[in-house]
Parts: sequence; structure tokens; C-alpha cells
Amino acid sequence: MPAADPDPLGSPWPASARPGPNGDLLIGGVGLAEAADRFGTPLYVLDEQEFRSRARAFRRALPTAEVFYAAKAFLCSAVVDWAADEGLGLDVCSAGELRLAAAAGFPPERILLHGNAKTPEELRLARRLRVGRIVVDGAAEIPRLAALAVADAPQRVLVRVLPGVAAGHHRAVRTGVDGQKFGFRIAGGDAADAVARILGQPGLRLTGLHCHLGSQITEAGPYLAAVDRLVGLLAEIRDRHGVELPELDLGGGYGVRYLAGDAELDPDRFAAELTARLAARCAEHGLAVPRLLVEPGRAIAAPAGVALYRVLSVKRGTDGRAFAAVDGGMSDNPRPALYGSAYQVRTVGRPTDGPTATFDVVGRHCEAGDVLVHGATLPADLRPGDLLAVPVAGAYQLSMASGYNLVGRPPVAAVREGRLRLLIRRETVEDLRAREVGR
Repeated sequence: MPAADPDPLGSPWPASARPGPNGDLLIGGVGLAEAADRFGTPLYVLDEQEFRSRARAFRRALPTAEVFYAAKAFLCSAVVDWAADEGLGLDVCSAGELRLAAAAGFPPERILLHGNAKTPEELRLARRLRVGRIVVDGAAEIPRLAALAVADAPQRVLVRVLPGVAAGHHRAVRTGVDGQKFGFRIAGGDAADAVARILGQPGLRLTGLHCHLGSQITEAGPYLAAVDRLVGLLAEIRDRHGVELPELDLGGGYGVRYLAGDAELDPDRFAAELTARLAARCAEHGLAVPRLLVEPGRAIAAPAGVALYRVLSVKRGTDGRAFAAVDGGMSDNPRPALYGSAYQVRTVGRPTDGPTATFDVVGRHCEAGDVLVHGATLPADLRPGDLLAVPVAGAYQLSMASGYNLVGRPPVAAVREGRLRLLIRRETVEDLRAREVGR
């Protein structure tokens, strides 16, 4: 009889994660030890099927909505292709993301441009490419966009508003409250004034309202509160201007599970609660139900990624503390240093059933805050050369990576059905030196 398929590791690892021989870990049918041997470490491995299945989950949960993948989570040409294949739109917030998407052949009409400080060049590029929608985030953008008007193709825009709803696991990522750099406050009439100015521009077509509440939101409650306030504003716009806006964009921020015991937003439950609330509030105000737009990024990409590191040194102090220093750190994953984010970690390519000890897994950079995982349980005889894997690494790690200490950014490989392929090569010192033009 054929050997039984090993049980999956379970969340927060990709659904395809299985234990392999000799302590290996298989993702998408590929051993991570093999991936590290082929491409070196640090290395980021993306499970293509996990990305695609999570994209499908949002489209299935919200079949009448328009689902945009938030490119800021992580973007490369392959990810552009996956998003396009799965019928997603693309939410970009810079000329770099926009140009990469265009070069990869993504349909511009399915692109939405964000940004609280869009440059005139970015707005011109968006108009030249005929992107589908632009989110107006500040008053200066209105005349700039109006000046770029094309007579036969008015630009569709949404107004980003601050609904005054606090959400998210950390105050630094609560973007739906007053006092933020984003959007227009509902309170005080800033949003209403922006709406009136846009409606007065024949080259702009206001299609709806937009908000973004924060990050790592694991329950529907904040979104329901936002719906209440945004539908109230839609009714005010109807009463004041005689216009019913057809779209409502609730942004992203959908939380995922980083540790086994964490909560995670369930797309089906979220969709059921959200659509019911929206229908009820619109009925109360006598409004047609607008089409929903949502922008998941982390919720699609993060669980698809696994980061691999080699242990460079192990230090055990007389105070009982132990440190495992690895060949990456805050230059490829700044989230622990910025937000105190917690991760799991496990060894790859060696048995895991022996005695264990507690380690802080630290990075290679000259900063005391360069700690990737606090209090990790790892083999007591952990030693240099051991391979460590960290799950939920597909979002806001490489996209926020830096060149600190001139350590090049890691490569990215993808796995699917037993096939391993390189998507992005490692950044080298020669790459960094190539930017220098004088001395």
C-alpha cells in the first residue's frame, strides 16, 4: 500500500505544509531544505496555490463585489499574474507598483490607485494608462486630476473618508480615525466639501466613497460601524446633490493568524454580516445598495509565504537566556521591530522530537531591537548551520525590506505541485554599487 499522506501542519502554515523525511518540511510538495540548498538563505518561499485559494475565498464569499489585491502587501510580476488569473483587481499606491503591473500586462481598467501624497507624475501616469479608478485622498488632487481630464473618458474617482472608527491591533495602523494623514473627515464636513468639489468637475466622475480602517482586524464589527457612517454620508450626498453613488469601498485590513491561537477573519462570515448590514442601512435611508469593493492584501499573501534562515551563532548566557542569531533580520522583516509582531518558528531538516529550550531568534543587524522571534521553543542542541522556517511571511516583509548594513534583499521562490522556481534573485553588492554614479 502507498504511504499515507502526512497530516498537514495546520494554520498558520500553508494548507499544503506537511512534515517530510529527516525533519524536512514540504510546502506545495517541495522540501524547504532543498529550496534553501538551491537558492541559499535568507529565502522567501511562496505557495502559489495558497495565494490562489485565498483569492478565490474572497471572490466566493463576495460574488457581487469587486475584489482588489492590495499590492503593497507584496508585489512581483508572478503575483500580478496570479491576481489577474483569479479575477482580482489590483490596488496600487505608487508609480513603481503601477509600472510593474502595467509591464506585466495587468488590465489597467482593473487597477485602483491609492496614496495620500500622489505626485503629479503619478497622476499623469495613471491617466495615461487609463487606470479604472483613483482614490482622492487630499484636496490638491482634485484640481490636478481635473487638469488632466480627457473629454471622452472622465476619470472615475472615489473619495477616501475617515469614518471615525478605531480598529486594528496597534495604534500605528489605525487608519480610520480622526487625526490621520489619510482622507477627509466625515465629522466637520471635510468629506462633504470634497464630494461637492469633485461633482463640480466635468472631467471627474465620482463613483463612490472609500475608507480603510487599519490592519489585522479579526472581526466584522468595525466594518459594520463604518457601513453605518458611510451609508449616512451617501444619504446626505443624495439629499444635497441628487446623486446616488454606486460604489462603496471598505478597504482591507483583514486579519490573519500568525500564531496557532490567534483569531483570523473568516471571509464567509464577514461577507454575510457585511452584506446584511449594508442592505439594512440602505433600506432605512431609501438608497439602492451600492456595489462593494474590498482590498485584501495580507489576507491573501501573508499565509502563502515562508521565510527561511540559517543559524549563524548560538549564545547561551549564565543568566539562562539563549540567542540564536540568523542570517537575516529586520532588513527583510521589520514588523517585529516596528510593531512588536509575534511569529512562530521551527527547525527544518533535523529531528524535532528531542529536548527543547527557549531561544530568542535574533537578526544579524547592529540593533538591539533586531529580534525576529521572542521566546521560541527550539531543539536544545540548536547549532550553527541549522535551518529555521518562519510562516506567514508573504506580506509586509519583503515589501518593507531595507538596505540596512548594505545587506541585499533575499530572493523569492515559488512552489506549486512539487515544482520550485525562482521569481526574484538575491540582491547583490554589485546591485547596490550600480546605483553609485560618483565619488
